[in-house]
Amino acid sequence: MATLTEHWPLLGLCLTTPRLELRFPTDAELAEQADLAAEGVHDPARMPFIYPWTDLPPADRARSVILHHWRTRGEVTAEDWTLPLAVFAEGRVVGQQSVGARDFAVRREVSTGSWLGRRYQGGGIGTEMRAAVLHLAFAGLGADDALSGAFSDNPASHAVSRKLGYEPDGIERLVVRNHRVTERRLRLTRARWEAHRTVPVSIEGLEPCLSFLGLKSG
Repeated sequence: MATLTEHWPLLGLCLTTPRLELRFPTDAELAEQADLAAEGVHDPARMPFIYPWTDLPPADRARSVILHHWRTRGEVTAEDWTLPLAVFAEGRVVGQQSVGARDFAVRREVSTGSWLGRRYQGGGIGTEMRAAVLHLAFAGLGADDALSGAFSDNPASHAVSRKLGYEPDGIERLVVRNHRVTERRLRLTRARWEAHRTVPVSIEGLEPCLSFLGLKSG
């Protein structure tokens, strides 16, 4: 009888850095991740996300993490995919780092998004976990560009992007909490990634996943 990972190889994908492990969580680990989100992700006075999911009450916020994870996993196709990878430090869930793309086989472009439990912020984990998915994108999948973005009042996210070599890529006006906000878009080219990468990353279980992500294996 085939295992679940044989049916859905993305469950076997694992990225490892000196301090972190990024992979799909088990059900128990997903519950731990939901509990972490319920504790808080940012200062409630400001909203760093386009969709203000962290405004929900703690129990609803936790449930939204679980539902988002299930929905995102279920919607993976070769033409449109997002990988919501749980981030582990010393065996404990500390946040989530996502990477996704549309028509990746043609566009060769990914986008990333993340959140980190408040008690784990400020120690460089955010940089390391984004470096992990950038390595997956560029070294593992052959991306040409990686996109990101953050509101003007999110200096921590912009600091991570600068450290990793991103460059400005325009702005977009959005409405969040019924107020106009400015998102500063960022782009990282392959050449800039090569010049700025300092975090060693290893990838396990990628080969069986390639067809799920719109690429040919072998």
